[in-house]
Amino acid sequence: MHTLAAANPDHVVLAGDVLDWANTKTSQVRRLILSVAIVMGIVAVLMAWWKTRSFVGTLVAFVLAALVLWGISNLDVMKTKVGSEITDASSVSVVHVASDGHAPTGEDRRAS
Repeated sequence: MHTLAAANPDHVVLAGDVLDWANTKTSQVRRLILSVAIVMGIVAVLMAWWKTRSFVGTLVAFVLAALVLWGISNLDVMKTKVGSEITDASSVSVVHVASDGHAPTGEDRRAS
């Protein structure tokens, strides 16, 4: 095994080359996952038709497969939607006050 420095001491390896390679591989993996999901969706719709032989069951399988494919291809949209809902839910706080006006402590917190 040889290193880059031993092969050519004047050759400079930039981080941009590594980042370009990583971005290329990431996009290739995304395309592969989407392709596999499309094939699985087609198989699921065909299996639904084969098992039910009904238009409604096949249509439901098609709609569900389309929703899954949309979710896979739009992960960024899903991530921002879920993130905004989590942020909105965490900003709400609930305070429980006992009927006599003081906060429950110690034995007051016991479940009945």
